[in-house]
Amino acid sequence: MLSAVALLGAPAALAEDFHPERHAGAGQLLDELMERGIERDWLEAALGDAHFQQGVLDAMEGAAERRLRWDEYREIFLQPERVERGVAFIEAHRDAFERAEAEFGVPAAMIAAIIGVETSYGRFTGRHRVIDSLATLAFHHPVRGNFFRGELAAFLEITHEQEVDPGSLTGSYAGAMGYPQFIPTSYRAYAVDFDDDGYRDLWNNPVDAIGSVGNYFAVHGWQPGAPIYHEARGPEAPPEAIEFNRTRPPYVDLAELSTAQIEVDANLDKTEQVIPLALETAEASWRYRVGHQNFYVITRYNHSHLYAMAVTELAEEIEALAAQGPADAEEASS
Repeated sequence: MLSAVALLGAPAALAEDFHPERHAGAGQLLDELMERGIERDWLEAALGDAHFQQGVLDAMEGAAERRLRWDEYREIFLQPERVERGVAFIEAHRDAFERAEAEFGVPAAMIAAIIGVETSYGRFTGRHRVIDSLATLAFHHPVRGNFFRGELAAFLEITHEQEVDPGSLTGSYAGAMGYPQFIPTSYRAYAVDFDDDGYRDLWNNPVDAIGSVGNYFAVHGWQPGAPIYHEARGPEAPPEAIEFNRTRPPYVDLAELSTAQIEVDANLDKTEQVIPLALETAEASWRYRVGHQNFYVITRYNHSHLYAMAVTELAEEIEALAAQGPADAEEASS
């Protein structure tokens, strides 16, 4: 059976392209971007080169964050090789990580973990042409079309400014790009030229990527030196009185959790607000934790609590391995 997205997206796409002269939505976007100073010929060539991709719509429905337990999701990212490569990546770009930590207050292991989860330190930045993904989602996604239309506009502005051929860039099925997988509006808002070469290049420049991730966290309220989460204990099944795993600022105080028989393994003020986390593992068992402000900041990068916890644990393991001694940066980062 075809998904709802497939049914909505496929019929119009069978004989359609996104050339502004033949596609009303693309034509309207062209007019808007011309008003911002982009030449008609350039826009016609860029949009005319975009192709509908049904696979992009299908992938949007099957994201791992929506279908896996915590132990299954964790296993994808917490592999020894990814940890070792994280240590090597930090060693290979030590100066950039030290500057980022000094300027933004974000630990090197956390920045490396983000890039490690997103692209395995730049190895896998995506196989979908960004122009195809964003045009497909902008004009065919039944719920988030307006959001992706804004991303498509931002992508065209960025590539025009940086004199990059839009059709040459690949990324995720959702249009995320480069080492840190920034979507275009994040690229425009948070990417930094961290090596002062005149370009904010997240596609090919790991130094810019390191600084940009640090900047992203700092702007979203990262608290240097503050905890990300604490372990907790609780009943066999999550109590219905508590709303778990909401990726919003801390919203339940520890006193309320204690009333629901969830106790934190730390000496914290009972009035402190936290994010209650119930992580499902094999055989219907549950692991409890509480997230703090820094946990919430990680979810600004990806709104899944599973993602934030995987990044956090990867950062912990990178830091622990790095403390054991230097890695072979040249070999592991190649």
